[in-house]
Amino acid sequence: MPLNFDKALGDLPRNLTLYSQRSDVLASNIANADTPGYKARDIDFRSALARAGGQALAPTATQAGHMRLDGTGSGAVETLYRVPLQPALDGNTVDTHVEQSEFTQNAVRYQSTLTFLNGRFKGLMLAIKGE
Repeated sequence: MPLNFDKALGDLPRNLTLYSQRSDVLASNIANADTPGYKARDIDFRSALARAGGQALAPTATQAGHMRLDGTGSGAVETLYRVPLQPALDGNTVDTHVEQSEFTQNAVRYQSTLTFLNGRFKGLMLAIKGE
């Protein structure tokens, strides 16, 4: 009986990819907290996962100089601008406390997804070995 890894692992690999991409966006927000005119961005996780529709997400090229690893550049996750609670006078919309909180939540979700994925692999190894 052939083993289908897509069914065995479920949405966990896609979730892991999305959490990783969101981590990059949130880290960029935190790094640009003092940059005049910088607009804070974020990823809508639920809509991005729904748009993936069972397909693996490709790496995102955010600048023209980035290499495209998938050959087509498709599969990019749409980043949206965050609505600021209180924008700065210089046009920067990054709220450091909100960004750090979101980054921490995202890191915890990434780690828990990684733990679940590790558990699935352990279960598959036990099934293969027959122990």
